[in-house]
Amino acid sequence: MNQKKNLLTAALAVLTAFSSVSAQGGEDGGSTYEKFRVGGYGEMVANFKDYGINRYWGSKVGNPKTDRNTISIPRFVIAFDYKFTPKWILGAEIEFESGGTGAAYELENSENGEYETEIEKGGEVALEQFHITRLILPEINVRVGHVIVPVGLTNSHHEPVNFFGTSRPEGETKIIPCTWHETGLELFGTLGKGWATFDYQAMVVTGLNANGFDRKTWAGSGKTSIFEYDNFTSPAYVARVDYRGGPGLRVGGSWYFCNNIGANSDKPTTYTSYGDIPVRIYTVDAQYINRFLTFRGNCIFGNLGKSDKLSQENLNLGNKSPYTRAVPIAKRAVSYAGEVGINLRSICNDSKKVPVIYPFARYEYYNPQEEGEKGQLPMDKRNQVSMWTAGLNWYALPNLVVKADYMTRQIGTGKVFGKGKYNSENEFSIGIAYVGWFIKK
Repeated sequence: MNQKKNLLTAALAVLTAFSSVSAQGGEDGGSTYEKFRVGGYGEMVANFKDYGINRYWGSKVGNPKTDRNTISIPRFVIAFDYKFTPKWILGAEIEFESGGTGAAYELENSENGEYETEIEKGGEVALEQFHITRLILPEINVRVGHVIVPVGLTNSHHEPVNFFGTSRPEGETKIIPCTWHETGLELFGTLGKGWATFDYQAMVVTGLNANGFDRKTWAGSGKTSIFEYDNFTSPAYVARVDYRGGPGLRVGGSWYFCNNIGANSDKPTTYTSYGDIPVRIYTVDAQYINRFLTFRGNCIFGNLGKSDKLSQENLNLGNKSPYTRAVPIAKRAVSYAGEVGINLRSICNDSKKVPVIYPFARYEYYNPQEEGEKGQLPMDKRNQVSMWTAGLNWYALPNLVVKADYMTRQIGTGKVFGKGKYNSENEFSIGIAYVGWFIKK
């Protein structure tokens, strides 16, 4: 108990100091600029957990009831935009994840196809975005380079002020990459006006890698970018449409298709005997904001062809492979969630004496092993999660938020209320996050 108190005190002290630094120059959240702008976003989180580190090993009841605490900087992102002309724009983001350094894997075909890495991996330093945009008309514009893949709610709006709680919605991050970024070509624009306003995006980007699929994260580890170059043999096609004609309302949907993720693998011959291995992902999401409340909801449905064959091959990946080899991989994965927050200041007649605090609650269900192929090994019920999160978001500034929440996972059940057959997992978290443009010209 003393350990928890000491860590909590230290975390609060660090977070307070961090907030005082970040608040400087963060008051202007405007996005207009004439030539260039520099900014970014960042998060710091402390977690206090009552469960162990592996619910899949050593116990019939899932994770053991073991108290443990963690503190981390999930991400620090530097963003830069530069206008060569009003119509030609460079955009870039560099992400420092978990305060560490990254590693680029290399496939040494001259050495029997073994994996090699030159530096030890702690966190990650990644080029999250790097693209050139050509603005043509409001209805059609072109972007080429390394871009965000707008599948799901959080990928399209991943900055920490765009979701409640100390962590990104867990269901999305468990079954698809987040933040998902790939290299390719994008067309985008706005159609209609007034109540009939739609935004759209259409992309051709690098596809997912069959090697990265597993039982715990499904497609979440399927990005090809752990290597120095991305395989583009079977590209992915992405489309997203958002309706935003109503005040404070945004309703969107996205579609992702890659015809053969096996062709994008490190060693394509691994899967050639099975033919094409297609993956499809469908999402719908909505957000509604007024002065009193904020509501968000989303659903993700994933479908993988020949998941039984993929499971067989991924189980036999080499010991030096950077992938988990955790099987069986499911044919279908699913996630859905909803959250609502209430603005205390607004319901108190916008009194300046009341801070901008949002009490919120979020429910999520997700299962990266929702359904397998006929004859496939049984899906592991320990991957089925029904969870509630409740907490407070205090917006000390419009672009600076202090967060605290309590989360409980029920393992092995799809019930909104009810307990699964495995131990529940509970945690209390505190954090601070900011987003903003610090220099503009």
